[in-house]
Formats: sequence, structure tokens, C-alpha cells
Amino acid sequence: MTASPFIIVFALYDRVTQLDFTGPHEVFWRLPGAQCVVASANGGDIQADSGLTITHVQRLADIPHADLLCVPGGFGVIEAIEDADFMREVRRLAGGARYVTSVCNGSVVLGAAGLLRGKRAACHWAWRDLPPPFGAIADEDRVVQDGYLITGGGVTAGIDMALSVMADIAGVAHAQSVQLGIEYAPAPPFDCGRPERAPPPILQAVTTRLDRLRPDRHAAVQRVAEKL
Repeated sequence: MTASPFIIVFALYDRVTQLDFTGPHEVFWRLPGAQCVVASANGGDIQADSGLTITHVQRLADIPHADLLCVPGGFGVIEAIEDADFMREVRRLAGGARYVTSVCNGSVVLGAAGLLRGKRAACHWAWRDLPPPFGAIADEDRVVQDGYLITGGGVTAGIDMALSVMADIAGVAHAQSVQLGIEYAPAPPFDCGRPERAPPPILQAVTTRLDRLRPDRHAAVQRVAEKL
């Protein structure tokens, strides 16, 4: 008898950050028996925040269940948490999943879905203050596991998260073979990928740019948190 596929669902929305899900996707499709599904509230095409278009996206409502749910982050996350259809499907799929994961500020979606109360969660460093209004405990680690919830920090941390989950599912040796196969051996040209390591002028410039989004984000998070 053929074993049932291990269904991995990536829940997308407009203005998602593509590497938030394509990084983990590159890892997860190598999981034995995996069936990766890319879906959104309406299906069709999704435009990433970089302008890249993702086509042939399925409808979340058409996916019966997920063994693993992955919610990426992106500049469209605030619109996503106020999209009732999207959030309903995230809650439904998360309810039956063995693993619920996120990358970057995708943990804000998990928080808005009511999944992070009393749970530790990672987030992009600039938005770590957004999950706590939903009852989450902000954690600065690159990958954070609290029970069946595994959250990754900003963007590239999605690869680390996926490899960690793969080790839990298929064993450390298989995860290591995948890491070798994709030659994941980070050696960045600059040691400034965390705020505590970045030169102060660089940190200030990036923070100033991101702060332009902050008032609207906090207001939306507060609106959604008050409804939980």
C-alpha cells in the first residue's frame, strides 16, 4: 500500500516576500513523500512584494488538510491579517496540522489566528513587537520551537527553520544531506545581518525606512488583537 503524501501548504497573500516561502520550499520538497502546495485565499496569481508574480496558486479553501502549514512574511502581512477569508483558512489548516511554521513576520499571522498565546515565537528583528499583542512571547533566536509551532526569524531564517523541521520529521542525517545538496553554507560578505552587528549608520538607515510602515502596522495589529 502506498503511504499517504505528507502535505505541506504554503499560505500566501499579495505582497508576500518570495524568499520567505521559496527558501523553505526548496528544502521541504526534498522531504520523502512530501507534496508541496502553494495556495492563497483566492488562488490564481500572487504578486510578491518584490514585484515577482507567482502563478497557478491554488485556493486555500480547496485544500482538505495540511500536515505542515507554513506562513511566510511580507509587506502585505497587515492586509492579510485583516482578510477574514485568509485567516479562516489559516486557522482551519493549522487546526489539523502536525507542524505549524512561519518565517519572518509570518508569525504575526499565526498570532492573529490565535495560535501564539503563551508561546515563544521568532519574527524579523524590526517587527518583534508585533506578535506580543496576540499573547506571544517574542524570542530573538533564529529558529524557535514551542511544541508543534516552529517559527523562523527574518527571510533567510526560513531555510534554517525548514532544515530544523526536516530533521525532526526525517532525521538529522537526511536534513544534513539536504543541506549539503543545496550547498547551504552561508558565508556572507558582511557581518551585519543582525541589528546588534550592523554599523550604527546602517542600522539607523534601515530602521528609519521600516519605521515609515510602523504606525499603520501597530494600529492594524491592535484592531485584530482586540477581536481575539
